[in-house]
Amino acid sequence: MLPTARRVLATRATGLIGRAPALNLSAHDRQRLLSTLAILEQRDGQLNHSSLSAFTAAQKLGGPVHGFVAGSNIKSVAEQAAKVDGVEKIIAVENGAYDKGLPENYAPLLVENIKKGGYSHVIVGHTAFGKNLLPRVAALLDSQQISDITGIESENTFIRPIFAGNAIATVESSDAIKLVTIRGTAFAAAELASGSAVVEDGVDPKAESATEWVSENLTKSDRPDLATAGRVVAGGRGLKSKEEFDRVMLPLADALGAAVGASRAAVDSGYADNSLQVGQTGKVVAPQLYVAVGISGAIQHLAGMKDSKVIAAINKDADAPIFQVADVGLVGDLFEKVPELTEQVKSA
Repeated sequence: MLPTARRVLATRATGLIGRAPALNLSAHDRQRLLSTLAILEQRDGQLNHSSLSAFTAAQKLGGPVHGFVAGSNIKSVAEQAAKVDGVEKIIAVENGAYDKGLPENYAPLLVENIKKGGYSHVIVGHTAFGKNLLPRVAALLDSQQISDITGIESENTFIRPIFAGNAIATVESSDAIKLVTIRGTAFAAAELASGSAVVEDGVDPKAESATEWVSENLTKSDRPDLATAGRVVAGGRGLKSKEEFDRVMLPLADALGAAVGASRAAVDSGYADNSLQVGQTGKVVAPQLYVAVGISGAIQHLAGMKDSKVIAAINKDADAPIFQVADVGLVGDLFEKVPELTEQVKSA
């Protein structure tokens, strides 16, 4: 296995909000003062179920947990989220101006609702939406953001990986409002069960925005979403071309019912779309099965997939670093071995 730093690095996020005088409160009293707002994502009136991980993280803090969602046709999204057990309230803002999650108008919206609710913690996924939104919210609240956490020790102490996951930082915040993004693979998405949270209209400041949404080009696929898939097959530079990438990797993905991923080298070489990149500068995944094909195993790639439950690697170089983290390894020519594996999976 790849050696990782065992030493815990401690840092302190002080923020700029003034600290109130220390109070000698019991653990019970402190918990009564806690309240967490979990920010949910939606697209075109459909709840992003992976964003329900924010509820799971929020419930580890203790105290009341509320959800927040905004956009058009939002009632059905709010009613879905209200089914999560342990959630007391869903705050919903019906306004199409927030559909695309543009931070220029979404951040002022969120700040107004945070102030109204008097929340001690705000949690959102470490996704493109969360990473775009929360820094602006932090600036408006004069507070310091704590990013990409993988664990919660207490209401003011959080765990996050640094140096591509080779060291772990324990971060303590003294800010009045803790603003946190969570790594989705570290917190399971809360299930829509028998919850009966109240759905309440939120405050809408209707903030003016100089930004206008023009268009988007989405890559659509019938395969599972890479970020949440239970199985992932990923190809690297060893596939040599986009044509070979598609010829070798796509049939294996279809046979396994897996999502397709790629290393940065493969993406930079044009073998796969940027949205498929796995690694420190791409998506972080933790599927039940991760099959790495023609990937050498650079540390930046390992940072995005080494938490996978089972890692299988296929590479012609027996000394490739990927074999140090792989549970199962096959040394051989991927252009021969992968089609053979695909046929065996199909016939199984």
